[in-house]
Amino acid sequence: MPSIPASLGRVSNLLTSQVLLSSLQRTNVSLLRVQNQLASGQSISQASDDAVRASAIVTINDRLSRADQRSRNLSHAGGILGALDTALRDASDLVNEARSIASSQIGLTSDATTRAQQATVVDGLLRQMLDIANRQQSGVHLFGGSTPGSPPVSPVGTGGYRYTATGAGLLTDLGTGFPIPITLGGDNAIGETSARQRSALDLNPSLTAGTRLSDVAGARGLGIAPGSVSFSFNGGPAGTIDLTQAASVQDAVARITAAIRQYESDNSVTVLGAGGVSISGGSLTVDVAPGGSLAFFDTTGGTTGVDLGLTQAAFTPTNAAGADLNPRLTALTPLSALPGLTLPLGTIRVRMTMGAATQMRDVDLSTAQTVDDVRNLIEGTGLGVRVRVNSAGTGLDIVNEVAGPAMSIEEVGGTTAAQLGIRTLDLTTPLSDFNNGRGVGVVNGSTDPVTGLPDPARDVDFTIRLGNGNTFSVDLRPQDLANVQTLLARINAQAAAAVTAGQIPAGSFNATLTNGSNGIALQDLGGLGPITVARANNSTAADDLGLLDGTWDAGSATLIAQDRAGVRVNNIFTHLLDLRDALVRNDSAGITLAGEQLGLAGERVLQANGLVGSYGQTVQQATDQLEDQKVLDTKVRSDMQGLDYSAAAIEFSLLQTQLQASLQTAATLQSRTLFDFLG
Repeated sequence: MPSIPASLGRVSNLLTSQVLLSSLQRTNVSLLRVQNQLASGQSISQASDDAVRASAIVTINDRLSRADQRSRNLSHAGGILGALDTALRDASDLVNEARSIASSQIGLTSDATTRAQQATVVDGLLRQMLDIANRQQSGVHLFGGSTPGSPPVSPVGTGGYRYTATGAGLLTDLGTGFPIPITLGGDNAIGETSARQRSALDLNPSLTAGTRLSDVAGARGLGIAPGSVSFSFNGGPAGTIDLTQAASVQDAVARITAAIRQYESDNSVTVLGAGGVSISGGSLTVDVAPGGSLAFFDTTGGTTGVDLGLTQAAFTPTNAAGADLNPRLTALTPLSALPGLTLPLGTIRVRMTMGAATQMRDVDLSTAQTVDDVRNLIEGTGLGVRVRVNSAGTGLDIVNEVAGPAMSIEEVGGTTAAQLGIRTLDLTTPLSDFNNGRGVGVVNGSTDPVTGLPDPARDVDFTIRLGNGNTFSVDLRPQDLANVQTLLARINAQAAAAVTAGQIPAGSFNATLTNGSNGIALQDLGGLGPITVARANNSTAADDLGLLDGTWDAGSATLIAQDRAGVRVNNIFTHLLDLRDALVRNDSAGITLAGEQLGLAGERVLQANGLVGSYGQTVQQATDQLEDQKVLDTKVRSDMQGLDYSAAAIEFSLLQTQLQASLQTAATLQSRTLFDFLG
């Protein structure tokens, strides 16, 4: 506390004034500090008040500021997850209503008129489902995947609904230990994009000069690690090739060639023959001069040589090829690098079929030079088809984005679709893909109800009648249902047995695939007339194969079955459309099937709803924890920065008293001068 020394009476007036003024200033500063504390309620207003506590307060303030922002983020995420939860519950209620309609229309109490009326109700459910699928929160479309700025589902001309969003969905890191999704992509029963025709072939692209090393799997299947490779010729001194900056196969070839040529100059030897370093198929090749042996080896810890297929064995005049580098298929891959293709490509047909309605486009691929050209031409049909390279980099996937119609890829007088591995009905097509994944049903292992013994006659699935009236039976076994090729082999084997048994003329029948519209083809080779098929033993095989709804083509004397291998989108829109159309057709079996599929879709919606609910609970728990932490931080800051009003008030009173005393003392001292002490 400032004070005025008693010795001031024996010093000069100037010094006395300075000491008095300094004491008064210190007292006033202290009063100002206490007044500020009382006015603000804070004991520390600047760092100089208490550097240690001020530093701690700054840290807490920063943490609270970040907590406020995180709290806003959690609130936003919680709002979107809540909206998602509501949308999924609405979708679940809608599916249950549709299933109820399907259940009520199966039985003797329903007729064509009633079902037609219910079809109108299902039309209304479709409109509601569209609203749910395009629902948004805070400008974000809930089912918009990674592109939530625009509506993800839109009606298309074929009567279907196209899901155009891409990506699995947006994720946000809220400090919960794992990312929280705030939008859903095309992996649920509302927005489904998994209905695709996967390439049945490994297109096995060859290396080209422009192939990027990042697009090469490498000899080990682990990519190409950048680095250096050493080599030696005929056991001579070692040379080094720096491939660190090589970006393409051409870069690698040029650097290897330059290093070997320098080695030849430095060591006065001839290493390379006329072919030099080049490319053949999927490998790098080195033409070694006669009598030479060129060995590559990796430096310590390096793998560049083995990745490039150079180190598996020494290159000699009779061993010029390295290991296969397994280049991946990319959008930039030239079609000329795909050895299984006949160029120029021909024409394929993309067909979208929904009931009796069909839209199709013939796509001329003769101008395509790269895989991306093929993609652009097919997607340019405007039918809602997307083309992409599969994740393994071996072939193409054709994705049907439109719920409702079935997509078929067909040949138009050639084999282009089969060569690209994208024909939807080919010899390698699994029968398990037929009928939207339901496969083909057969009767098998039947027994005589009287004797209990196996009865082969009861295992017959359908009969084939030739134009002359001759018939033969077809008994399909589970092992015959692997793919289309095994199916055709079984039918032809049964026909051959019928020839042997004298049931049909030799050379009169053949089962094959058409080279046009997709469908199993039963050919009349003997000029006997139209072929017909009839089911047997209540087997669904003939119907599942499309034989009962086949079309007789008189020009080619062929019964062409309906294509049951079309690719459809498995989501709620598709099943609602199926239910509506089955009600319009008064088709009891179709209503039953649509109801079953809606049940499965409902389960998927509930699973998604449960997942979203768990994320919502996680966000709520994180919010509660954050609020608790904010309360604790606020209390600690208050304890460190808050003012003790009682102590401050006492100090303020003492300072006022001190100031008054200082002023009185100063007045007394200043009233005397030197003359008062001269006698």
